[in-house]
Amino acid sequence: MMRVIRARTALAALLLAGAAPLGLPARAETSATGQVQLTKVATFEHQVTGVTVSRDGRIFVNFPRWSEDAPVSVAELKNGKPVPYPDEAWNAWRNAKADEISPKDHFVCVQSVVADGQDRLWVVDAAAPAMANVIKDGPKLVGIDLKTNRVVRTIPFDTSTVLQASYLNDVRIAPDGKTAYLTDSGAEGALIVVDIDSGKAKRVLSGDPSTMPDKSVTVTYDGKPLRRPDGRGVTFSADGIALSRDGGTLYWQAIKGKTLYSLPTDALTGWATASLVPETLTDRNLSGKIKVVGENGVADGLLIARRDGRMYVTSPQDDAVKVRDLANGQAGLTTLVQDSRLRWPDTFSEGPDGTIYVTTSHIQDSADYKRDAPTSLPTELWSFRPGTPEATGSTAPPAR
Repeated sequence: MMRVIRARTALAALLLAGAAPLGLPARAETSATGQVQLTKVATFEHQVTGVTVSRDGRIFVNFPRWSEDAPVSVAELKNGKPVPYPDEAWNAWRNAKADEISPKDHFVCVQSVVADGQDRLWVVDAAAPAMANVIKDGPKLVGIDLKTNRVVRTIPFDTSTVLQASYLNDVRIAPDGKTAYLTDSGAEGALIVVDIDSGKAKRVLSGDPSTMPDKSVTVTYDGKPLRRPDGRGVTFSADGIALSRDGGTLYWQAIKGKTLYSLPTDALTGWATASLVPETLTDRNLSGKIKVVGENGVADGLLIARRDGRMYVTSPQDDAVKVRDLANGQAGLTTLVQDSRLRWPDTFSEGPDGTIYVTTSHIQDSADYKRDAPTSLPTELWSFRPGTPEATGSTAPPAR
């Protein structure tokens, strides 16, 4: 495996005056391995998970309420600092004020953000602070117009779609902007398909082996099982999700798992306008169409790059980012970059110039797994240019 040489210059963290800012501007910090350079884009004072980059290069991140009552849920990075987005009002919800603020039109516990090809930012609100019980009327998918910076769509999820023990995780939007695909990494893993025009949502493959944790897998760190103070291990269900460039194939896997699965998206459509659920959309029928793509090992974030069609995979156990050539069905994973600073690489996004961004959420350093962990956990956003596909033996043609 290629290892990245540590940069000698450390980043000096400066405390800013004012109301508990979420992050600090970071000086570029790079280290090279072969054709890959890892660059620190920003340092945050709180635990980050999601990142997305719009078509015009704007960067957005989110901070879930896991171990603290985070002061901001969704932010846009400006000069390296997170600014509440779309405004402070949507970010005003607090655990301490749960009885005073409506969860319907405020961010409760945001897990991911994704910008689509129609210049909308989609926000996944799991509405389950500390990954505990779901707040009533809180689970939703929120669409924000990036041109006006205003919320233009709120799609709430009812109890048949999001269960009490659910935890909505990641989302991908179809190229035509009409369908959203989400993972539920809660106690009963599932995929959720959303018809954006009608606002209807359907839960599929709930409890299916492809969306549930793999009991044969133990998530480790530093060669030891990663466990909570009470002995429980990592149990996340369906988490990472990716969509092919043409929108025709959906990929997903569980964190406590090793297998990457796929399904043709045409098997997931056609139900929103039907009077009865088509037989083709029953879980029994869908299970028969699932394909095993290969083994990724323990993985969190997935991304299929527009530039070259390769799948990028975060490998938290290895502090690494790996790549899979989907055009070569027999190809396995190649390590693209491995660095001890990639502490739990979490979520990917691709910039308009092909730069790949990845958050490090430091899950293994959080209060869930370390008794003496700080309530506010410092985290980072990194970027890298992947180099030519040929460098990792890929055969996928570049996007036109």
